[in-house]
Amino acid sequence: MKKLVFLLIGISVVFTTYSQTGKKPAPKSKGSATMEVVYTCPMHPEVTSNKPGKCPKCGMDLIRSKKEQMKMDVMKIYTCPMHPDVTSDKPGKCPKCGMDLVEKKTDDKSKMEK
Repeated sequence: MKKLVFLLIGISVVFTTYSQTGKKPAPKSKGSATMEVVYTCPMHPEVTSNKPGKCPKCGMDLIRSKKEQMKMDVMKIYTCPMHPDVTSDKPGKCPKCGMDLVEKKTDDKSKMEK
């Protein structure tokens, strides 16, 4: 009887140990942390794009979404002097040309929103 109890305890310990190690978190990607900026139409919020442009429904300019505008106000944004579409929340190198990313000033943020 004791052997059966120890066997059951041993089996349950093995199963719980291996069930815990099977759930590993996804590895984080290395490299520059570029941000995905979302632009939307003021009249048609369902129209979104990852770059500025015109709304296909009404022709208005796409602007940063409200969520993106709040993010820009809170965090520091670094951009490439040669590629303004490359942005990051950390200083580093531009993935396109290798130049150092520079911090955007608050004036630049207000110009980008208009």
